[in-house]
Amino acid sequence: MIADDSGSGVAPLPSTWVLAHVTGPSMAPTLRHGDRLLVRRLRPGRRVPPGTVVLARFPSRPELLVVKRAVRDEPGGSWVVGDNPLVTDDSRSFGVAVPVGRVVARLWPRPGRLPGPPPS
Repeated sequence: MIADDSGSGVAPLPSTWVLAHVTGPSMAPTLRHGDRLLVRRLRPGRRVPPGTVVLARFPSRPELLVVKRAVRDEPGGSWVVGDNPLVTDDSRSFGVAVPVGRVVARLWPRPGRLPGPPPS
């Protein structure tokens, strides 16, 4: 079990650097199913700038760990959305999310830094 000392009811990541595996199309075209990501853990309560791709948990669904884009700060966390508005479970479904990590880079299959948000 991972201890949560943030008061948010959401467990932090277990180490400073984490590898994440993308499942599903919710972040297409930025990320695709099967992409491997390098994620840096965020300190509990740390805010993230809008546009940052994060690993996050929803207090209403703490077992669900998602990769989404932070849109704005909200009391208790961030409003996060997927880059693919047609196929995503995000803050529109589950409310405010608590970012637990910042996606630093895609490691595989197309290594590199992530582009900014797609045009609206």
